[in-house]
Amino acid sequence: MSQFQVTSYTDTFKIYELIEESTSSRILVCPERGGIVIGCQLNGLEVFYLDKATFEHPTANIRGGNPILFPICGQLENKTYIWDGKSYEMANHGVARTSAWEVVSTNTDGEASITIVLRSNEQTKESYPFDFEVTFTYALVNGELHIRQQYRNLTDTASMPFYAGFHPYFNADSKNLAYETDATTYLDYNDMVEKPYTGELDLDGMVESVTLLGAKKREIAFPVSGGARVRMTYDDIFKYVQVWSVQDKPFVCVEPWMAMTGELNRQEELVMVEAGSTLSANLTISCER
Repeated sequence: MSQFQVTSYTDTFKIYELIEESTSSRILVCPERGGIVIGCQLNGLEVFYLDKATFEHPTANIRGGNPILFPICGQLENKTYIWDGKSYEMANHGVARTSAWEVVSTNTDGEASITIVLRSNEQTKESYPFDFEVTFTYALVNGELHIRQQYRNLTDTASMPFYAGFHPYFNADSKNLAYETDATTYLDYNDMVEKPYTGELDLDGMVESVTLLGAKKREIAFPVSGGARVRMTYDDIFKYVQVWSVQDKPFVCVEPWMAMTGELNRQEELVMVEAGSTLSANLTISCER
């Protein structure tokens, strides 16, 4: 039997399971619930938090796993933006996390992987008037989860604005954690004050998130439940990391974003993909025990 396997089963929705036996690792993917990874066991330790009830409810926002944020991260004032003189409404974090993705292929040659795609449709165009194709490959190899992304603009003439990101929920025993990053400051959305980053963040009592600023290295590491450390590495296009939690819930969210919340209204750091072009990006999650 190959050390790499891809299987599927039904648990309310169809779940694809990527398995690497040699590292006791497995990834659980649900394409029809926003293409989300709901389970991430690396080197024998489950690092993702999941509120199962929110996953099982077909229209609830999933509290847990790793929601995909596209074409925006965060929120828009009044959930509204104007593009080419027309006003559009878009829900927080965009359209990808509430859309059903299609399975393109699976692979067990040298890795356990699944490739899924989201294409624009009438529903997405109500919020985001662009023809697009977003393709993700989730690959499990050497005890690491690699998320290979392609953002393709299928529009004939217009450039496509977006800023994608991720919203992973990590199991955590504390809200006061030391984050290994070269960020120098952070913007505290609880009081809108930029503050020096001194090596740790205490989210206890915070309602809103914070955004780490000034990082040159595109990686961050931090402790998770089980006495391990998670490390995320990502491409340069992910300029910011958002950190957030909820009081009395055993998780922290550490979220690589391409731009800060509200960017579709500011339009200062938008990622623009020319007509017919594709932007590729990568994110890797590993667990150090």
